[in-house]
Amino acid sequence: MLQFDGWKRFLIWSICAIGLLLALPNGFYTRVEQHNDAVIAIDLGAETAENQALAAQWPYWLPSSLVNLGLDLRGGAHLLAEVQVEDVYASRMDAIWPEVRDALRPKRNEVGTIRLQPSPVDELHVKIGDETGMPLALKVVRGLARPVQTLTGVGAKDIDVTLDGDLLIIKLSEAERLASDERTVQQSLEIVRRRIDEVGTREPTIQRQGSQRILIQVPGIGSASELKEIIGTTAQLTFNPVVSRTSDASQVPGLGNKLVPSLDEEDLFYIIESAPVVTGEDLVDAQPSFDQNGSPAVSFRFNTAGARSFGDYTADNIGSPFAIVLDNEVVSAPVIQSHIPGGSGIITGRFEVEESTNLAVLLRAGALPAGLTFLEERTIGPELGQDSIDAGKVATVVAFAAVLLFMFLSYGLFGIFANIALIINIGLIFGLLSLVGATLTLPGIAGIVLTVGMAVDANVLVFERIKEELKSAKGPARAIELGYEKALSAIIDANITTFITAVILFAMGSGPVRGFAITLGLGIMTSVFTAIFVTRLMVVLWFERSRPKKIEV
Repeated sequence: MLQFDGWKRFLIWSICAIGLLLALPNGFYTRVEQHNDAVIAIDLGAETAENQALAAQWPYWLPSSLVNLGLDLRGGAHLLAEVQVEDVYASRMDAIWPEVRDALRPKRNEVGTIRLQPSPVDELHVKIGDETGMPLALKVVRGLARPVQTLTGVGAKDIDVTLDGDLLIIKLSEAERLASDERTVQQSLEIVRRRIDEVGTREPTIQRQGSQRILIQVPGIGSASELKEIIGTTAQLTFNPVVSRTSDASQVPGLGNKLVPSLDEEDLFYIIESAPVVTGEDLVDAQPSFDQNGSPAVSFRFNTAGARSFGDYTADNIGSPFAIVLDNEVVSAPVIQSHIPGGSGIITGRFEVEESTNLAVLLRAGALPAGLTFLEERTIGPELGQDSIDAGKVATVVAFAAVLLFMFLSYGLFGIFANIALIINIGLIFGLLSLVGATLTLPGIAGIVLTVGMAVDANVLVFERIKEELKSAKGPARAIELGYEKALSAIIDANITTFITAVILFAMGSGPVRGFAITLGLGIMTSVFTAIFVTRLMVVLWFERSRPKKIEV
């Protein structure tokens, strides 16, 4: 156990050096953070003198990865949002009506007239002119039902169709409602994540809570209201056929239609069909650009399915107006002059450059499928976060100093070796946190403080075992060798059980619990490494140089 090959020594010191080098940027946190932000800005084209100066604050050849600070340390915004899943039901009914109408039209001689009736938002009522044709109409509409695309809904259909006199009543089945709610929440979660990522915030926490709620925590953002503006904007783009134009805001649009205002022109309203030809869900890209007059605009491109629908409609409706609707406002309503293949186009309007850029971001992220109701909102100031950091520093320093003093007084020179290994251990923890891009929270600091105490446990076991072997009249070399041999199994067993606990906390917990589990787990790995290899290597190097006849531990 006192023999170390040259390559082993080189490998141990190399791991220590690399870990400390990775941890180094955290000692110059603000400077390195400004450097990183400036480098990103330069890469995006903002090569200003200020950014160049900030980028020069830290050498390019040194690591620049930092430990991300969580909401409780950095400050930021906290939101708890509830997804209004019922909003989707109305849009589903609007989309089903054209299918029902088109399916019944060939059977008009048998079923009579087909008229849409006022109905609840989650139902579709269709009046059939000839009651004798109701069984046929029921059969045709039920034929439109599709299987529910979930494992729990195997064998179920997405719509239920019933008769009430001369009315066909169509509504979503219970299995489809459950599946729709799940899809809506998951889609909302993903869109919220994409919108926040587009803004470039650091290490946000976005996760589901319960069946219909989303927890959103974004460190470094100014306020909860600012965060709400980012994620609450709908940016829903649709392309709808235009029925007519009017200046009367109170005009009844008729069933199957809706009245929407013009974005640019006051007192101008459009009556459009409720069912869109193409929606923003078919977009694959949206970028800020300029129109032929040099005014800010947004160019877009559809996927294959959207391009096909867009092309087919323009080919069949040359000479008809076509509304581009953004968040229930008509951006423009050009007349279709010719077939538009390829599935690309441009949105023009009275945009500023910043507005066109933000709109492109929102369109790329997609539209929220349903509204969000914010149940909780909190803004945590950076001062509070700084107080938490300062308190964590004090706790760490006090614990660190107490452990160092105890080890020195208890084990003398061997205690000094353990203290050096402890310092290296802390550096390795921060190096690993920086390497994996982990987020440090206040419970994470508690995990580091706990690790400081646990890190010397292994050394204490070894040193006490060496004491026992020395009492058996064994020589120093043999006592040290047996001390490490006999303590090794106890060290590994004790740390494995704690590591299993850390893994379970990480897997089952969330937020602060995970932060604690990460630092605890990494601390266990580094403390075992430093105790078994680093401390022992220092003991070996000292023993090779001094060759003592007697040692005191």
